Amino acid sequence: MPALEKNTDEFLTLIRQSRRGKFKIYIGMSAGVGKTFRMLQESHSLLRNGVDVKIGYIETHKRMETQVLLEGLPIIPRRELFYKGKNLEEMDVQAILNLHPEVVVIDELAHTNIEGSKNEKRWQDVMDVLDAGINVISAVNIQHIESLQKEIKNITGIEVAERIPDSVVKAADEVVNIDLTADELVTRLKEGKIYSKDKIETAIRNFFQPDKILQLRELALKEVASQVERKIETELPKSAHLKPENFLSCISSNHETASKVIRKTARLATYYHSKWWVLYVQTSKEDGDKIGLAAQRHLINNFKLATELGAEVIRVKQDNIAGAIIQTAEEKSITTICIGKPHLKLLNIIMNTGAFNRLLNKLSAANIDVVILS
Repeated sequence: MPALEKNTDEFLTLIRQSRRGKFKIYIGMSAGVGKTFRMLQESHSLLRNGVDVKIGYIETHKRMETQVLLEGLPIIPRRELFYKGKNLEEMDVQAILNLHPEVVVIDELAHTNIEGSKNEKRWQDVMDVLDAGINVISAVNIQHIESLQKEIKNITGIEVAERIPDSVVKAADEVVNIDLTADELVTRLKEGKIYSKDKIETAIRNFFQPDKILQLRELALKEVASQVERKIETELPKSAHLKPENFLSCISSNHETASKVIRKTARLATYYHSKWWVLYVQTSKEDGDKIGLAAQRHLINNFKLATELGAEVIRVKQDNIAGAIIQTAEEKSITTICIGKPHLKLLNIIMNTGAFNRLLNKLSAANIDVVILS
């Protein structure tokens, strides 16, 4: 408990530094690592320290050790809704705002609210609560972070429907990783501490395999390490900072390549806590009436994805692609340009015209790095 008490004291110090509520997120590699358990432990610790802490929403998943920790904690009743023939419960955001506790615990950050709620997502509810000056402790699994979706699908074979933008994690004042080894997590599963007995064998055959757990664990550790670096950078004097990194992601109307380049650049920008832009150069061959409706729709979706991940989208009409890239890089003080791996036909054209070599020479002279993403 001493380490937990120290952790609580550090969060208490943050609490009174700003009128906007302070935001703490517990991140885990999967269900069952103990995020909710830790939040409830912290709630008891805050309560002992005289802090007005209340439970806004907790999902125990009927885990006995978690349910026991709820005893003695003030819980804000959920609002009941009748939806599609069923009585359902949602977090009562208005009740939280009216009661205005010093700290509120809100679980399941990536949850999608019932249709008709003020906000579509719970993370949006959390932002409203923070804006009201209430401090929030929340939790999320690594697979719900938007820019990691490609990696998550490669690892698990599952496309996660409920996601949070990277900006939500970036907005947190503290990000804490709840870590277990693969063996510890599987042991907890077999002991019935994560799912009911009838679901254990299925879980072991699918999601809870050691290689998958290890890869998810790595992603969670990297994410939290990145957020810690961001915190260090923001708390250091500006004179101690190095030249900021600015990333430019260059995309085409090839939607699959564009999507990959956007997501990977987003991860780089997040890691370096940097500004980044997405550049689309529309040549005369890609005028609106010359590319199909499906390609136009994919392009718009990629622009939307880039914006959601924190980028500023730049659209330029020009046949000289290299010139447009160089001009944009100079205007935005770009330090790194990210492009997709060109297909063979395009690569031959680039090499034959010498455009790529001229681009590299220009960028080299300007001290700009080029990253070709597979």
